[in-house]
Amino acid sequence: MQITFLGTSSGVPTRSRNVSSVALRLPQRAQLWLFDCGEGTQHQILRSDLKVSQLSRIFITHMHGDHIFGLMGLLASCGLAGSVERVDIYGPPGLNDYLQLASRHSHTHFSFPIKVHAVRPGIVYEDDEFTVICNPLHHRVTTFGYRVVEKDRPGRFDVEKAKELQIPPGRVYGQLKRGETVTLADGRVINGKELCGPTEIGRKIAYCTDTIYCDNAVDLAQDADVLIHEATFAHQDSELAFQRLHSTTTMAAQTALGAKAHRLIMTHFSPRYAPGNPIELKDLLEEARAIFPKTDMAYDFMTYEVPRRRKKNDE
Repeated sequence: MQITFLGTSSGVPTRSRNVSSVALRLPQRAQLWLFDCGEGTQHQILRSDLKVSQLSRIFITHMHGDHIFGLMGLLASCGLAGSVERVDIYGPPGLNDYLQLASRHSHTHFSFPIKVHAVRPGIVYEDDEFTVICNPLHHRVTTFGYRVVEKDRPGRFDVEKAKELQIPPGRVYGQLKRGETVTLADGRVINGKELCGPTEIGRKIAYCTDTIYCDNAVDLAQDADVLIHEATFAHQDSELAFQRLHSTTTMAAQTALGAKAHRLIMTHFSPRYAPGNPIELKDLLEEARAIFPKTDMAYDFMTYEVPRRRKKNDE
């Protein structure tokens, strides 16, 4: 699971930062998921090593322009390229109407199926490997945060040990790989867990923007391997944050701390903190690290490989 930040500015793009979009690359299934799609996202993808042909799911947090204005252009280009098979889009009520109107008035016709899912709190997507959950956040319009949970899976199956035990190959290997207990034809009872390495704990990612500090964001980020959280304002500008219902650096850090997340990556920074101004982005990082030391500051095209945790067989 690899995260690539395609846009890390709030409201408007700057010379070094585009507006909001985060890509989640799932190489084991050759898929690309997007979280938000601000204006220019397709250009950012072209400048990265991501493959738009792998795009399969897009999760939209809310209907503000800096999070959706790139959606129509990206979908139209995918249609012209003819490389995308199907895209499922998840987001708040009104998203489907927006896309239908834009398509009709721009005379855009997609050559691949698009399914828009109006999300509600709870599970919005699930398959054999992943569950995606959403929760409402606290912003000026209906906004949802997302939590991606990879399901646990048994550790690596020791084929050589199975051969030493003279376990005949076949369907029984599959059962043992899943950690099941199997009775062989000769009467021996084999515990599959003893032939597998440490359980691979499913990785967890939380994506929370735009919002002021709220309990739902803490819930989404519980035990997350990485929390991606907006930090539009410095702590000194907290009054602006309350007025506009955006987070400060300290709110993002407190969310990570309260959720016992393993890492915080801040994004969605106000352009007011450009180099040379009284408060710069490096000051925002120091504020957050004072509360939550394992904090990083995202920049456009930054990639982060989500680490995997393992637990012992006897746990």
